[in-house]
Amino acid sequence: MRGSRILLTGASSGIGAKLAVRLASEGATLGLVGRDAQRLSAVLAECEKHGSGHRSWVCDLADWNQVDNLATEAQVWGPIDCLINNAGIPKRKSALNIDATTVEAVMRINYTSPVRLTLSVLPQMVERGSGRVVFVSSVAATLSSPGEGAYDASKAALSVFAEAMAIDVWDHGIRVNIVYPGVVDTPLFSVPDNDPMSTSIEKITVDEFVDGMYTALVEDRLETYIPAYFHDIAKTKAQNVGAFIEGSVGWIRQQRSAS
Repeated sequence: MRGSRILLTGASSGIGAKLAVRLASEGATLGLVGRDAQRLSAVLAECEKHGSGHRSWVCDLADWNQVDNLATEAQVWGPIDCLINNAGIPKRKSALNIDATTVEAVMRINYTSPVRLTLSVLPQMVERGSGRVVFVSSVAATLSSPGEGAYDASKAALSVFAEAMAIDVWDHGIRVNIVYPGVVDTPLFSVPDNDPMSTSIEKITVDEFVDGMYTALVEDRLETYIPAYFHDIAKTKAQNVGAFIEGSVGWIRQQRSAS
């Protein structure tokens, strides 16, 4: 990643903040995108300890005017070698308790916004004949995590778009990487208006995830599950979806009985 100019969304906290500093320490130049100006400024300051040329944009990725302006300004900043679509919002709400407006809001941030930003910077990459686009999805995209159907669907849509795009841009010198995090210990799990998560689900630290993601980027893997064992679970589901769903129902019943 040394020498690369990287545009990173969701950079003001959690995974994005740690990843930004890691990439800067490895010699990349970062364009940081986030909603929290104060936190974003702090991350930028950490990146600048490893070199100059970094900059940041405060942007609400649910606002299309702001997304389009970001894309324009970022490409004036310099040619984007790598776009990392990391921003996203959680939504742990059962289909019994969620409304259509909320579903649309989750899809807007987790799917439509990163696709819109990607399509804005893609022509420049095609013209140069090089570039990389990274999509941070979720294991929920392939495992259909119960109680968060809107989130699952938004990440599944993102993953499928990324896979199709990988084929479309293959002969244009552009690489696509999809990263599937498990449950990472970040502030996202304390966001209001979300149902509580089961305490039986093991979390990994942000540092563990960033280490795994950085390795995946260096090795240029099309898809990476972090932790890796989730890939085996996804393969098991694909072999017999019905049995997997029934098993999930049994697990939910056990959680209810234990609470």
